[in-house]
Amino acid sequence: MIRTLERICQAVEVIAGLLLGAVTLLVVASAVGRYLFAAPVPDAFDISRLMIGACIMWGFASVGYRGTHIKVDLFVEMVGPRIRRWVDFFAWAVLLVFVVLLTWKMLGRVESAFASNESTFDLRLPVWPVMTLIWIGTAFSIFTVAVRMFLIAAGLGTLDPEDPAEMRVD
Repeated sequence: MIRTLERICQAVEVIAGLLLGAVTLLVVASAVGRYLFAAPVPDAFDISRLMIGACIMWGFASVGYRGTHIKVDLFVEMVGPRIRRWVDFFAWAVLLVFVVLLTWKMLGRVESAFASNESTFDLRLPVWPVMTLIWIGTAFSIFTVAVRMFLIAAGLGTLDPEDPAEMRVD
């Protein structure tokens, strides 16, 4: 099971990385076009800001599984392992509620963009496909956070500073 979860998480990380690479290429191409040829890539701003949102949400899905985000654990370090596991589980449960609400609101935003035919400024490209990509990232975050909660409850993963970022694959 852990091996399958690792593969899924690696696929999510590849998607986030590819999106980030595409945004980087788009911004560089637009800057080169603007400053060398006085012709920036049309809609580079709109497309890049939407794709940055997708990068963030797909990266968030990866963080949901790995638990490698920045955290302040002054309180948790003072308690024993059993209470620490409960605190970790509670923290991830709060995050799960947040992710569910974020996913729900993002779905509403996708539906709104689709219904109103919202489009980019220059080329009039519809924005709902990229917003759907963002929504899929948030929806996948629900899965990864829930899996992390299961691993914490089963004693297979915590937020302890001495734990490696990746789960052990034995």
